[in-house]
Amino acid sequence: MTSGITLSEYLANPCGLSSVPFWKAQEVLLPENMLIVHGREFSYELLETYEDTPYFRIMHDLVNLQPVVIPYGVKIDTICKYDYAQLVDVISKSYLHIDIKVDRGQVESWTQTPVYAPGLWLAAYEHGKMVGAIIADLDLVAHEGIIEWLQVLPEHRNAGLGTALINFCLKRMQGNARFATVSGQVDNQTRPEDIYRRCGFTGEDVWHILRRKEELK
Repeated sequence: MTSGITLSEYLANPCGLSSVPFWKAQEVLLPENMLIVHGREFSYELLETYEDTPYFRIMHDLVNLQPVVIPYGVKIDTICKYDYAQLVDVISKSYLHIDIKVDRGQVESWTQTPVYAPGLWLAAYEHGKMVGAIIADLDLVAHEGIIEWLQVLPEHRNAGLGTALINFCLKRMQGNARFATVSGQVDNQTRPEDIYRRCGFTGEDVWHILRRKEELK
């Protein structure tokens, strides 16, 4: 993460100058045991001291969006507060392979940020049950749409749900954002980068999240 960059600098190269969206770079303080470097500054010598988790960061210009193709029997709709319990369940079940879990309190805390955009919280429902969801933010200062979460229950994958959710969300961003960004683990076994690239995201920026080894013991 590169702090201290101006808005104009960020907008000239969002994914190459910051590991996180502009609004977050202004608020987040990096822990002392953590170092974040762009791929162009990464050296394997750093692995003597740090554990490395590389993240891709790519963007979409929100031009020439792909059509939204929703699988038969599925409805995409805005997530309402009464569906937060289902959202917690979907997120937790979708990330078992990397042991990510959330609770209702965490979900509700996301609604308290300055970039909360309720119209960009979308879920896929089948027979009234949530089977996938996408959560995105909107920074009206940078005019940036930010995809934070995308998840589809394992038993509903490879049916076009993820693509439909992304394209639906990007369509909602049009007129409010000038571009969209997303990041994710390079080594995630579900290969999230692939689906975003199929939806029109581009870029080659990789950021290395480095945590000091002795802090991990």
